Amino acid sequence: MFFAGETSPGSSKARMKIKKALLVVDVQNDFLPGGALGVPGGDIIVPVVNKYVRFFLKKKYPVLFTRDWHPVRTMHFRDFGGLWPAHCIQGTRGAAFHPMLKVPKEAILLYKGMDPGQDSYSAFHSEDASGRSLSKILNVLGTQELYIAGLATDYCVKYSSLDALKKGLRVRVLVDAVKGVDLKPGDCERALAAVVKTGAKKIKFKELKR
Repeated sequence: MFFAGETSPGSSKARMKIKKALLVVDVQNDFLPGGALGVPGGDIIVPVVNKYVRFFLKKKYPVLFTRDWHPVRTMHFRDFGGLWPAHCIQGTRGAAFHPMLKVPKEAILLYKGMDPGQDSYSAFHSEDASGRSLSKILNVLGTQELYIAGLATDYCVKYSSLDALKKGLRVRVLVDAVKGVDLKPGDCERALAAVVKTGAKKIKFKELKR
């Protein structure tokens, strides 16, 4: 069994298995309908994300989850000069993962947005509880190809994808498992076009080889 984009079985290259990982970005209460910064239809992706999580676990590939983890005061918030209303404040219900999101015990949890002087949209600004950066974790895992799902397409998914490409990773954006804000109409389409132009590929679950 192999993933879309791999060399066909039987070739010498097929025996050199590409190491993959799933990155689930910010599927938190405040980014879902009814939250402080709810993405329209954001809850629709939760069952699809769960399907990807099960698939990657079955393949024994790492699964990583990021979440915004903002302090009360940060330049990211409108009250302090930023673009957004207060959201995903550390320890609050809004910062918790959606209750229907399946976060397995094997998952690597990452936190971002703690620096009050930065927006920190990219997952590559995140770190785990011990302070290891996402880049360091992926290096330790030997990850070469990153599959990205989550919220929001036009911000954290976009910037995470672009940073992954800058670091030399292959990037696959799971377009059936992302949703965007579309602050300006067309932002999501432009975001996806930008990451594809930079080298990412768009795929859906049905395109993953069993």
